[in-house]
Amino acid sequence: MKYSEERREAILRKLLPPENRPVAEVAAEEGISAPTLYAWRKQARAKGQLLPDHGRDPEGWSSRDKFSAVIETAALSEVELAEYCRQRGLYPEQIQRWRRSCEQANARTEAVSQREGAVLRQERKRTRELERELRRKEAALAETAALLTLRKKAAAIWGDEDA
Repeated sequence: MKYSEERREAILRKLLPPENRPVAEVAAEEGISAPTLYAWRKQARAKGQLLPDHGRDPEGWSSRDKFSAVIETAALSEVELAEYCRQRGLYPEQIQRWRRSCEQANARTEAVSQREGAVLRQERKRTRELERELRRKEAALAETAALLTLRKKAAAIWGDEDA
């Protein structure tokens, strides 16, 4: 069944904050299958619209939705931010906290990669040491095997029973 663009938008608005109604609830109310609503939500997200996954509480939003909210509000003035938050059932403090988390995400990533690099260097050094020790032991084993073989041959040639 084909739905008008206006009807689709009206139904999607029910999924938006501050209502944040579950897809299953809206689907039952509107008589539309849930997969259809999920597809519409996916298409709206592809166009850049903020449609949280679940939960009436904004803290339950996915990281992607929080990041989208931060991007949408980045250039807004304080008054515009307050209006944006009222429309979506948010507090400006939440947006600010999410923004700080986004800004610090790269710093944490750099610190983690530096620690991983240090661990990797230590592991490479240990691997080289173990390989060096293995080569030394293999050489000693080969030398011992050669000496035993020569001893047996010498004993066979001279008839020495001790060997």
